[in-house]
Amino acid sequence: MFAKFVLMSGAAMLAMPALAQTAAPATAPTAAATPGEGVVTGAKVVDTAGAEVGTIESVASGNAILSTGAAKVSVPVTSFAKGPNALVFGMTKADIESKVAQASSAPVEITVGALVSDPSGAKVGTVKEVAADGVTVASDTAQAKLPKTSFAKGQSGLVIAMSPDQFDAAAKAAGGAKPADSAS
Repeated sequence: MFAKFVLMSGAAMLAMPALAQTAAPATAPTAAATPGEGVVTGAKVVDTAGAEVGTIESVASGNAILSTGAAKVSVPVTSFAKGPNALVFGMTKADIESKVAQASSAPVEITVGALVSDPSGAKVGTVKEVAADGVTVASDTAQAKLPKTSFAKGQSGLVIAMSPDQFDAAAKAAGGAKPADSAS
């Protein structure tokens, strides 16, 4: 039996180095702030002009899930600067939502044996089966069937918005632990 669970907004959850902050924040980050400082669940995020971007939904494995309300993206925590009243990010809400819409409409080729990584490039597993109702991904200890929209094209293969530990924990919680004799 395979576990089945849904990732945030599918292809919208890309490896987002492209969303890394590229400009110095106009809202003056706190003096001597370390990149990524203050990146916690629930933190408010603004752009470099101080306009609202969204909130941090979760933080794990060096990445934060930033929600604009209409889109969710995985972003390295080092892409945020600590401002006086919120985290500062180098893209506007509209820019993020536009890039997510573009990425979501691009087809992603999924083939058996393809490597599946997290947004930081860590190996999550490999594609074991592609079916009309989803794609089965297997790690060394767990497997789960994911919607095809959960995948984005990364620099070295397919990307999902979960770290290897998050994938294994979610798959096992949903009943997708591999029997000891089939851990391959």
